Amino acid sequence: MRRCLMIGLALAALCGASTLAYARPPTVMNSPGYDRRLQESRSQLGGSTAAPVTKPKRTKKKHAN
Repeated sequence: MRRCLMIGLALAALCGASTLAYARPPTVMNSPGYDRRLQESRSQLGGSTAAPVTKPKRTKKKHAN
């Protein structure tokens, strides 16, 4: 009996912890105005989806002393 109770509590804790991962604060919500402006700004970019290529930074080699 005690063993079943412990297993039940462990399963309940596991289920409760897994649902917290999907929680989001109440201030986060979809904004149709923001989505519309974002789509407009993306369309103004000319429809290019490729990110600009940047060259890697050159660093000086450290000499062993």
